[in-house]
Amino acid sequence: MILSLNDVTIRSQNKTIVDQASVSIREGDWYALVGQSGSGKSLLSQSIGQMLPSHLHVEGSAFFKQQNLFTLSAKEIRRVRGKKISYIFQDYQGSFTPFRKIGQHFDEYLHVHGFTSKKGRYAQAIEALDAVGLDEILYDRYPFQLSGGQLQRVAIALALLLSPELVIADEITTALDSVSGHRVLQMLAKRQKETGCSILFITHDWRHVRRYANRLAIMKEGKIVESGGKHRILDHPQHEYTKQLIKAAPILSKGLPSGLDKEKEG
Repeated sequence: MILSLNDVTIRSQNKTIVDQASVSIREGDWYALVGQSGSGKSLLSQSIGQMLPSHLHVEGSAFFKQQNLFTLSAKEIRRVRGKKISYIFQDYQGSFTPFRKIGQHFDEYLHVHGFTSKKGRYAQAIEALDAVGLDEILYDRYPFQLSGGQLQRVAIALALLLSPELVIADEITTALDSVSGHRVLQMLAKRQKETGCSILFITHDWRHVRRYANRLAIMKEGKIVESGGKHRILDHPQHEYTKQLIKAAPILSKGLPSGLDKEKEG
């Protein structure tokens, strides 16, 4: 397993928000964590990189390979975030400083992670933009000069810049229209195939789960109620809540090109 979350519990002063959640992600998985808003799935994903708000307390363990991420110091977890584990957030626009050009974001990101050659940093940034189908002219533009879809692609390029082993994508299509959302996920799937990274995909959209995931877990009110292979859960859900979610979802194949589902699971 590349990531094992074991009995993770997240509490505020007077409330348990995530209750003994356990998730296991293998190398190469596109693992979907599905649940309605407020189910705790985003907080669970944020706990992996020690990114929870200071008023929340976490218990349990989060093993990235053989290393418990919850026991790392602030300095140690910063070495892991971005290089081995990276995040793509729903609020991708908030990831960019509006008065700094796109290229400056790449340059700073690489410099922080030890890349000392300015020429090398530039070349790597251009290569990253090209990998997500963007022209190098965008390097010298400001975030507000890009469309939502373009900026989301830049966010993906930044997240994959250092070839992380695990990418955590948190509701990354929510702020995009349907067409842009599908394009972004196609791009992420393409980059996953090229790099071999694992993806933890936080979503409430069953259509995306049907198309891209190979394994998934269902979360309700802070608890994992069901997990397993995609086709087993979609075709033979066991938990009553899972059955309700699937029944209430739009036709899962509606509007999706055929022949692009990932068949691996287990």
